[in-house]
Amino acid sequence: MPGDLFFAGDVASMDYLAERNLIKPGTRKDLLRNRLVLIAPANSMLALTVGPNFPLADAIGSGQLAIADPVSTPAGKYTQASLEYLGVWTAVRSKIAIPGGSRAVLTKVARGEFPLGIIWQTDAADEQGIRIVATLPEASHPPIVYPLAVLANSTHETVSSYLQYLLSPKAAPFFQKRGFTVF
Repeated sequence: MPGDLFFAGDVASMDYLAERNLIKPGTRKDLLRNRLVLIAPANSMLALTVGPNFPLADAIGSGQLAIADPVSTPAGKYTQASLEYLGVWTAVRSKIAIPGGSRAVLTKVARGEFPLGIIWQTDAADEQGIRIVATLPEASHPPIVYPLAVLANSTHETVSSYLQYLLSPKAAPFFQKRGFTVF
């Protein structure tokens, strides 16, 4: 079944569709922002301040850092960009585990399978099995923006109304409750 609205997890995915004329002109809007957080199991006592060349490799110890796949997922791409910017990617590269996307990382860290992980702030919002150790600096990676647009092949008349609702102040509390920042 064809879709009507595309809600992207990153700008690059929306750019891909736009370059191929697969979205209706004038319908693309940036709706949400997100952040990356460093998490540990809820019972962890680890304290760590994130900054240039921070001791992430030491904090991982003999364990592994769980991250989303930097080749195929937006969360992983932003994570790698952030760790490179902060100067710690090379030090932790051999200690990285990729159990899947952000939600898989969350689950594995909550179970204690990894001492640390990096996930979307929105995924961490309601999870009792983890605690947020630190938030990665927004300047350390491209802005995490979720754009949406009407697809070029959409034929449903109501999709424009739905798009306007999602962009309205009435919908904002729904997103904010889940940890997003609304444009």
